[in-house]
Amino acid sequence: MVGYDPEAKCVSSAEAAVAGSASGFVTRVLVSPLDVLKIRFQLQIEQLSSRNPAAKYHGILQAVQRIFQEEGFSAFWKGHVPAQLLSVGFGAVQFMAFESLTELVHNVTSFDGRDSFVHLVCGGLAACTATVAVQPVDTLRTRMAAQGEPKIYPNFRRAVVTMYQTEGPRTFYRGLTPTLIAIFPYAGLQFFFYNILQQLSKWMIPAEAKNGASIKDLVCGSCAGVVSKSLTYPLDVVKKRLQVGGFEHARAAFGQVRTYGGFLDCMRQIMREEGPGGFFKGLSPSLLKAAFSTGLIFFWYELFCGLLCTLKSPENTKRKEG
Repeated sequence: MVGYDPEAKCVSSAEAAVAGSASGFVTRVLVSPLDVLKIRFQLQIEQLSSRNPAAKYHGILQAVQRIFQEEGFSAFWKGHVPAQLLSVGFGAVQFMAFESLTELVHNVTSFDGRDSFVHLVCGGLAACTATVAVQPVDTLRTRMAAQGEPKIYPNFRRAVVTMYQTEGPRTFYRGLTPTLIAIFPYAGLQFFFYNILQQLSKWMIPAEAKNGASIKDLVCGSCAGVVSKSLTYPLDVVKKRLQVGGFEHARAAFGQVRTYGGFLDCMRQIMREEGPGGFFKGLSPSLLKAAFSTGLIFFWYELFCGLLCTLKSPENTKRKEG
């Protein structure tokens, strides 16, 4: 049900927004610990290795243990409120825009709205639209997940007020350029590969095997997430580094900190000081997160859309009237 299909259209743009926000909410609760790990790894200047005594984090298991010992179990959901606002808002805008764009392309141009390349372009544009809408929340989420103890921002409201008063409104859009550069291919490739994998699954799985449809959506989404994240990951690292600019004092407990003059300066410094591997710090938890989150996003979205279609079906309407 992802994308416009004239033969099976039963979800409006508004309903797509509801399904997208609901899928984002459920998925965020489940993958938040992986997101915290990914952000901590991305922001660490030192090499992620036990052979480097200055490195705070060496690997996934060691990082989990250390965060738990120093900050407690709740640390894996640091910044969860802005993260939930991000997920709900992003999911709603992205899927509503995607459904509207694919329908527009199908009705106004000669292209088929079900084509994989249409999904590539529309998916990228939909994600860019959602990114601009929720970028301030993403910056807040990154700041709150990145801070150590004692906390600079004790809560979401204090973070908003402090950032606005000390750094101005533009700080909420730190890292927007690399975010937009990264999100277009990342989201576009997600929809592109999900569409291709769904088409392949129709050839490989018998039509009568409907019980496996939900698992199929989960697997196709997970594979699409891993591939797209692997191809666009370096830009995500640059984005996270820029988002914590002006926040260096709260990062002192985590090791070295750097100040970047912008997108290109950040890339130059990472390459010079950390080498090519610096652009792939945190890739392991990020791929785990991409597999889980993308798979769950499409899984829940398809599920909620299916539920909405069922509620609108003539049989269900007659049953209610009876």
